[in-house]
Amino acid sequence: MSLQPPDESAITAVAESYGFGLHEADVASFAPLVQGVLRSWDAVEKLHDQVRPKVPERAWSRPKPADNPLGAWYVTCTVTGSDEGPLAGRTVAVKDNTAVAGVPMMVGSATMTGFVPRRDATIVSRLLDAGATIAGKAVCEDLCTSGGSHTSRTGPVRNPWDPTRTSGGSSSGSAALVAAGIVDFATGGDQAGSIRIPASFSGIVGHKPTYGLVPYTGAFPVDFTIDHVGPMTRTVADAALLLGVMAGRDGHDPRQPADLAVEDYVGALARPADGLRVGVVSEGFGHSDSTAAVDDTVRAAVEILRAAGLTVDDVSIPWHLHGKNLWIVINVEGSTAQMVDGNGYGLSQRGLYDPELMRFYGTKWREDGSQFSEVVKFMLLAGRHMLNRHHGMHYAMARNLVPRLRAAYDEALDRYDVLVMPTTPMQASIILAADAPREEVIARAVEPVTNTCPLDVSGHPACSVPAGLVNGLPTGMMIIGKHFDDATVLRVAHTFEQAIGGFPAPAAATVTSV
Repeated sequence: MSLQPPDESAITAVAESYGFGLHEADVASFAPLVQGVLRSWDAVEKLHDQVRPKVPERAWSRPKPADNPLGAWYVTCTVTGSDEGPLAGRTVAVKDNTAVAGVPMMVGSATMTGFVPRRDATIVSRLLDAGATIAGKAVCEDLCTSGGSHTSRTGPVRNPWDPTRTSGGSSSGSAALVAAGIVDFATGGDQAGSIRIPASFSGIVGHKPTYGLVPYTGAFPVDFTIDHVGPMTRTVADAALLLGVMAGRDGHDPRQPADLAVEDYVGALARPADGLRVGVVSEGFGHSDSTAAVDDTVRAAVEILRAAGLTVDDVSIPWHLHGKNLWIVINVEGSTAQMVDGNGYGLSQRGLYDPELMRFYGTKWREDGSQFSEVVKFMLLAGRHMLNRHHGMHYAMARNLVPRLRAAYDEALDRYDVLVMPTTPMQASIILAADAPREEVIARAVEPVTNTCPLDVSGHPACSVPAGLVNGLPTGMMIIGKHFDDATVLRVAHTFEQAIGGFPAPAAATVTSV
């Protein structure tokens, strides 16, 4: 594509946006200079065309409603790689914020409908190399901005335990498909709890890895500092298996440290956990919107860990209550600047970009901003106002406070091997009607993140496992560990799973009775 050089009216518009105060003669003087320098853009585009991969031909289809009773599939496919490997014969659903080349990717949003990526995300390539079969793209919430499963443009995702209720978000389809046994496991993304919230509501295992352990390359970015991808499975052993395949440096993601080492997460499960120290975080319980039965169920689960030989004490981390405010500022201003104004990727970061996605999405949302979800509009109204008024000052303040938050968890983790609290203060709510008031739409999207979002900011590994059933619905216990000690988190999770004889599954009749 040859670039159209700006005429004098286009240069005048840019000058006015910066308040340059240029006269016609000034614009006429600048015009040939600007037009001349843009030849470098043409040169870069021609060079990039030489390395740009072609879109592979991979068959896919949109499932019929009768074949998609939970509304959890965006598209289905059968993409295979190696015939051998630790995942041979296993099926995986890929959250639809993560690229499978040649297969549509809409990130739950009208602003991405029609986009088809050219490259597999790193984790997709690794799954295929390990023998997995990609069975399709799992629905995710609109631009990954909801803890409920009611915002995707494809329609609500239903909870296999009770199809009238949310499966949780934003990895809503991933959780529903795994919980229902439709796939063996799924990938999820997590910027506020989007792996762990649906795991809690849908009764599965959801592991948010340590920040940087799993490469984010090829997943739709929200804010560079809180982006995570990880496994969603029915058992802890499968989560450990999947994490081992997904983890490790890929050379394209600057979120990853240069000295990153990957452990044998499956092998770690064989090591006894008795004697490990568990700190039960007081500030994770008793929120204004907490359900007492959820708190009680998680405390009962902790007693099972004690009976299994782990030592258990209460611990206070007051900064946990500050974490949500830090996350709100970072997520709202960061998402406004990067995910929307920066067309997903933003600028000034090393790493592998997706220029076609940036152009497609950036063009489409600017053509019709009304297509954003109510939750995204709410975020942008607040974020753009603060960026216009205070120019990122509060984002900078919040980022400067992150070491304090991280240190507060680390100080507790110096005394305990893991920390524990409820994943979500409440259980899955009833799915909203299509004409529900905006206030309810937004409230259901943001209410589950209280305990999960601070760990996206701090970067600690955190795994949600089913703590038990309350009124026939699952609720999650979140286990938190030291940075890059995901193995210990999974050991404790596995110990709990073994102690209760495995996690329950929804009745098959419930899954198909929508």
